[in-house]
Amino acid sequence: MLTTCSSPSRPRHPARWPGILFLLLSLVAFASPAVAAQGELDLTTSFVGLLAVVIFVLAYALVMAEEKIHMRKSKPVLVAAGIIWGLIGWVYVKAGIPADSEHAFRTTLLEFTELMLFLLVAMTYINAMDERRVFDALRGWMVRKGFSYRTLFWITGLLAFVISPVADNLTTALLMCAVVTKVAEGDKRFINLACINIVVAANAGGAFSPFGDITTLMVWQAGIVQFQEFFALLVPSFVNFIIPAVVMSAFIKNRVPASLEEDVWLKRGARRIILLFLFTVATAVGYHTLLHLPPVLGMMTGLGYLQFFGYYLRQSLPRSLERKRSRYTQRGDWKKLEQLGSVVPFDVFNRVARAEWDTLLFFYGVVMCVGGLGFMGYLGLLSDALYTGWDATWANVALGVISAVVDNIPVMFAVLTMEPDMSHGHWLLITLTAGVGGSLLSIGSAAGVALMGQARGNYTFMGHLRWAPVIALGYAASIVTHLWINAASFSVFG
Repeated sequence: MLTTCSSPSRPRHPARWPGILFLLLSLVAFASPAVAAQGELDLTTSFVGLLAVVIFVLAYALVMAEEKIHMRKSKPVLVAAGIIWGLIGWVYVKAGIPADSEHAFRTTLLEFTELMLFLLVAMTYINAMDERRVFDALRGWMVRKGFSYRTLFWITGLLAFVISPVADNLTTALLMCAVVTKVAEGDKRFINLACINIVVAANAGGAFSPFGDITTLMVWQAGIVQFQEFFALLVPSFVNFIIPAVVMSAFIKNRVPASLEEDVWLKRGARRIILLFLFTVATAVGYHTLLHLPPVLGMMTGLGYLQFFGYYLRQSLPRSLERKRSRYTQRGDWKKLEQLGSVVPFDVFNRVARAEWDTLLFFYGVVMCVGGLGFMGYLGLLSDALYTGWDATWANVALGVISAVVDNIPVMFAVLTMEPDMSHGHWLLITLTAGVGGSLLSIGSAAGVALMGQARGNYTFMGHLRWAPVIALGYAASIVTHLWINAASFSVFG
């Protein structure tokens, strides 16, 4: 999921339980024979290796307790990453091969840096559009229309599915939830159903686009799935959304809520910033597809587009205000004239500062911890257990279910680090299952966790759990659909 900071009301969301996966890995280390490690040394059965696993599990225990202890989730994983790589460095120095551990760390750091800069530009654009009130205008339009509950259920779900591939699943879910809670205030049953629908739709929509979720972005940047190839998951993702939506909509009373008035005006430059974002995406895709350069280069170039446009908005603001003030005075439009007093210059670096830095640093900690455990050899054990002991299809389906409890970021990074020998269709399958598997539980995705905070008391864990069988039906149907319509890709190895 691309995590952004769009509004003051956005709740901080705790990650799920990735420590469970590595607790199981530590048990496997006792029961399994030594497997060739990622590094020169196999540390899976050593004291240092097991200590690293324990440190990671303890760090995630603190992450899970974020809301109770009020400590940001980035802190424990940052420390854990430092300790794990410190242990690796100590072992390799004693072995006389420090260059190997240094090279491994730099390689993992480079992977994270590319992803972080990509995410930072995407977050900056989303925050810029939010500051220009693009999302507020969309919400205001839906509120003014006075749709019935059933129509609102379908519109918010379909919009979540359509917007999340561009704006990311978390931002989209929060936007749609804001509409539902405002229009249906006090109707807990409808809000719960609508929020479940939004979570499923946003996660499904994010699964067929590199920009819809962090996991899809990771797969794209790794060069395993090309930009246009993600659209092979469009139909399976839609099936994942539509089946639960059809069942849930049958339980919604088709009545009309009280009409609301919300007048929202777009700030100057809003539409042009949307176009610049689309042009930035096109630049990133072009650099990667045509020039075979990392997509982050195109995204950083796009940040330059936004900076130039921000400069233009600042320089031309006085003239723009003067023209509008004269026009509104002649018309006698005192309301719009009053609004001009709240106009402030656009500042790109304020949008950069409002990025969710805690999430970016948390992402760094997760990537470096998983990278360190992989270098020690634990991911080799997991790869052997899943992709040698099991069929790749069942392994990828199981990992999708695990991502409902374990955060999908470490799951996907672990799979990418393992590099199992599987067909292109199976790589698309793990991309799908890791993206939509989190919808099975409310704590299984960032969108679900954030909505539990935003719609507190209306959308709950148990409320979501009651509909888990229906969501699981959509999950299974999406997998079957992918195996059917993309059958040819299972014979093509990436």
